[in-house]
Amino acid sequence: MNTKKLPLAFWIFVGLVVGIVAGLALMAIPGGVDFAKTYVKPFGTIFLNLIKFIVVPIVLFSITAGIISMGDIKKLGSVGVKTIVYYMCTTAGAVIIALVLANLCKGFFPPLDKLSSGEYTAGDPVSFMDTLVNIFPANIIEPMRSASMLQVIVIAILFGVGILIAGEKGLVCAQVVDSFNEVSMKVMDLIIRLSPVGVACLLAPVVAENGPKILGALAAVLLVAYIGYVIHALAVYSFSMAALARISPVTFFREMVPAMMMAFSSASSVGTLPFTLECAEKLGARKEIASFVIPLGATINMDGTAIYQGVCAVFIASCFNIDLTLGQMVTIVLTATLASIGTAGVPGAGMVMLAMVLESVGLPVEGIGLVMGVDRIFDMGRTTVNITGDAACAVVISKMEERKEQRTRGVLG
Repeated sequence: MNTKKLPLAFWIFVGLVVGIVAGLALMAIPGGVDFAKTYVKPFGTIFLNLIKFIVVPIVLFSITAGIISMGDIKKLGSVGVKTIVYYMCTTAGAVIIALVLANLCKGFFPPLDKLSSGEYTAGDPVSFMDTLVNIFPANIIEPMRSASMLQVIVIAILFGVGILIAGEKGLVCAQVVDSFNEVSMKVMDLIIRLSPVGVACLLAPVVAENGPKILGALAAVLLVAYIGYVIHALAVYSFSMAALARISPVTFFREMVPAMMMAFSSASSVGTLPFTLECAEKLGARKEIASFVIPLGATINMDGTAIYQGVCAVFIASCFNIDLTLGQMVTIVLTATLASIGTAGVPGAGMVMLAMVLESVGLPVEGIGLVMGVDRIFDMGRTTVNITGDAACAVVISKMEERKEQRTRGVLG
């Protein structure tokens, strides 16, 4: 008898429920909190160690492979440059919106006094100029050894561009990168399959130590993230349509409804790709431009994911009773924006990216355990924002290219 395989998201929710129930039960049992910290939390730590282990290879190889897949840089021309600038600007804007909103609402994120074993102390604040200098690595090994994410991203970008410039002599290197990228994806898939157990083992000690108040905090962070999704979509994409594409925002969102519904229900940008292409073409995007811009957007445009990271970073910092400095917030913006090009096709990409963001500003990665159990709910909203941004870019670039051609014909005429 054939049975339909339950999706991983279902089992992660099961892990969430098991972790909460087990935490509440252990809280009521004498010695239960110590048992949770001694015998349950280590398994959550093992899962986190595996996540941190795969972060560097995923970022290094997926970003490099993404750049290589763009083809000859010279042939990309104005379309490629405009697309990348648009995606980077909207992603950076998304992180800024998230940080502002989360800081305004962080009063709803109660500090959890015993979230981690021992007292967590934030690192010394780093100035903006030091942050700028530290983006560029002095050697290739140290950034990967210490998981310095901004430096790893720079290494990936430089090697990706170098392979493109090398032409035929870079083909072997490109094949090696593609092979390592595929292997890293498979390893990531294996690790993510442990998520249900990891979620349960991470949440149970947290709930046992802190009680039910953590559940209210999760509802608050979800609400803040979705408010950020809505604000970004209505503000940024409406502006893009009205000012750059000269299309009514109402028309844009009305035509995007099929793709947005598919994205929300499936939480898959790749699965929604045909819908996104069709909706963008109905809005006036040229087929050849949409065919380049939208798949590329699935690689480097992660506005919804960036909002998720910004909100969760402030939430986790608040849980540890840490106030993020301006320099740390700038680092979050840079990391989330640059890292967005390395998230396509990675199962659990938001989680991997969040680990990168937390490490970049010295926040404890174990804070991921607080939001992992509801990651699917985050993912539905952020995927919807991501694909809407892809379509918006395709329409904007198409309209800009049309106006450019009209001006050229006018001059020649």
